[in-house]
Amino acid sequence: MLTKEQTLTEQTLAKFFVPQGVAVIGASKDPAKVGNAVVKNLLASNYGGNIYPVNPKEEEIFGLKCYPNVKDIPPKTKDGDGDNVELAVIAIPAAFVLKALEDCAQRGIRYTIVITAGFKEIGPQGMELEKKLTAFCREQKIRLLGPNCVGLIHTHTPINASFSRGIPHKGNIAFISQSGAILLSILDWSQMAGIGFSHFVSLGNKADLQETDFLEYAAWDPATKVILCYLEDITFGQKFLEVATRVSAHKPIVVLKSGSSPSGARAASSHTGALAGTDNAYDAAFRKSAVLRAHNMGELFDIAAAFAHQPLPVGDKIAIVTNSGGPGILATDRIEKTGLRMAGFTTETKKQLRSHLPKEASIYNPVDILGDAGADRYYFTLEKVLQDPQVEAVIALFCPTALSDPAEISRAIVDVQQKAPQKPLLTVLMGGKEIQAGKDVLLEAGIPSYTFPENAVTALEGMVRYAKNKNRLMQRKTVQPGEVKITAAKKGDMQLPEKQLYNTTQVKASFYDALMERRVVLSEHEGIETLNAFNIPTAKTFLAKDPQEAAEKAELAGFPVVLKVASPQILHKSDIGGVVPNLNNPEEVKKHFREIMQRVQHFYPNAPLFGITVQKMMPPGMEIIIGSSEDVQFGPLLVFGLGGIYVNLFEDVSMRLAANLHEQDVEEMIKETKAYNLIKGFRGSNPLDLQALKNAILNTAQLVTNFPEIKEMDINPLLVYEKGVCAVDVKITLSHRLLNNTFSPREQAVHQENLAAELTERSV
Repeated sequence: MLTKEQTLTEQTLAKFFVPQGVAVIGASKDPAKVGNAVVKNLLASNYGGNIYPVNPKEEEIFGLKCYPNVKDIPPKTKDGDGDNVELAVIAIPAAFVLKALEDCAQRGIRYTIVITAGFKEIGPQGMELEKKLTAFCREQKIRLLGPNCVGLIHTHTPINASFSRGIPHKGNIAFISQSGAILLSILDWSQMAGIGFSHFVSLGNKADLQETDFLEYAAWDPATKVILCYLEDITFGQKFLEVATRVSAHKPIVVLKSGSSPSGARAASSHTGALAGTDNAYDAAFRKSAVLRAHNMGELFDIAAAFAHQPLPVGDKIAIVTNSGGPGILATDRIEKTGLRMAGFTTETKKQLRSHLPKEASIYNPVDILGDAGADRYYFTLEKVLQDPQVEAVIALFCPTALSDPAEISRAIVDVQQKAPQKPLLTVLMGGKEIQAGKDVLLEAGIPSYTFPENAVTALEGMVRYAKNKNRLMQRKTVQPGEVKITAAKKGDMQLPEKQLYNTTQVKASFYDALMERRVVLSEHEGIETLNAFNIPTAKTFLAKDPQEAAEKAELAGFPVVLKVASPQILHKSDIGGVVPNLNNPEEVKKHFREIMQRVQHFYPNAPLFGITVQKMMPPGMEIIIGSSEDVQFGPLLVFGLGGIYVNLFEDVSMRLAANLHEQDVEEMIKETKAYNLIKGFRGSNPLDLQALKNAILNTAQLVTNFPEIKEMDINPLLVYEKGVCAVDVKITLSHRLLNNTFSPREQAVHQENLAAELTERSV
């Protein structure tokens, strides 16, 4: 069921697709002008409303009366005279577009398409002009598509308010494109391929209307069954997540996102920052919102063709029927590589196949009905396979032979699906001109036909993945703060909060102290305290300022302990002898405290020094990394994988957006890595505490969501035991943007008062 918000979006954007009247500002008699093409396309599309060319130099264009200004078009009166012009298409030089929008506002037109180029895509001057357009439209409540766009088309209205060459076939695929050139190319190709569309939208510079607006419209549009997008960027990441998640619950969205950048291309100060790139964030965002990502244009339309005409599969068990062994093997290999499963047949199905097929045929999946198979054999085999309760989707393959008629076989396939429309049936007709007649039959019947087996399997895998994602969206239950359980290896070795509530006051205090000292990297002790505040078990850790205090803290932590120098400027502590492990008594602690201090004075005489960190030495465990990296569009991106020295060696990690992370997401995240095989027990080893690990990931997600000022964070390693987990090292880097804040003495005093009040209230 669609929400009220979607209904409002439909009512707003419907004026673009079903306007009562259209004004073309910049209409022209010159065939070389965009304004000429727009008027011509509106007429050719059989648009049912009135068309008003606007050009002060012309009397009429294509037999239509031409007006010198949009304000001169007579408004609709109570008597029915004049017209209600709801949409203006603007195709005039960029310098005059703002004036045209002002005229539209005075005429009462609130929906505009600015085809004109020459705005932010050309540089600073164009950017300033585009900002003026956007500001004016917001002030006047005008909705604007573009500028620098091709326009839009809806085949069911019908309307072609663009300068495209022709109009696509009527269908149920919506295509939203940030590139006008790609849109025009796909439109031309689709006319030859016979693919039908409900509507095309060229986004252009997205000065006002974005992809999210048109996603919502397509969700409502009864003519649309599947939504395709070609995007180069997403301007408002959080809004995209919200809208795409809502729309995906009703219709599939398939996105081809270009402009992929290699992971770690940007500067990063942590392992997580190096692993998490912008493209990984898009992957995580699409996964979270159940959006399918296509990796090339062919895949985009292969998947679209399946969604447009076939029912969703209820599972992933696939059957193959072929007249040739080779293509059947190729399809089988691809099915196994994509994670789909080859269906097994019931005894009854195998019995019927054995009794009716030639003895040389294979009755097991894939079913090879031999090269002399005609329409009758295809019909019988497909009917029996589709009837099998263990089969959830079918791919029929055909290679042309001298004994077969492609068109006749295709008609048999069509007849079979009409008897079993509840299961998806995809076809592969391998060849060229010999099989074209068969492809035409399938196209007319709405059965997708592919040239190669791999394309069909890719499309079917997309359908299966979407069906699973859609079900997951419906079943999700958010894990709220306080619902996670704390477990530990040995409670005596760790610092564990007594309460389940997160101690945000402690985190704020640590961040404030760091920023007041003009640094963005937290000390290890501050990092450990931050983890404790969010219920992430840690090794007992203390900060000592002198040898005696270090010895006392070591007694509290429990021997053996490790000493680590604590300085924001000394990142590679071991290189200068700043880390000494396995100390077993107070005298050793005092001795090595002094030695570390001497080495620091020698190598870093001017480095700021907090003291020495004293930490309980934890028993060996499986080393895991849990990290987070800030993404400007979608928020914090969470990383999980093998930790310690292996994180950069294997890069065996999985990623999710941290906001609203669910336990099911975390479990899938863990299972995607090779680390999962070790966690569940490998070659006789005992399984590790999976639930404790999931809790740590969920709490980390809560931490970075609650505190978006965390730019990067590594918990590395997090030790995982048979019982419990324990973080022994953490690095937290705050956003440099925070350093731009200047704290006046008065602001500092107020902060300290507020902080003291919060701490007092908490203690009470």
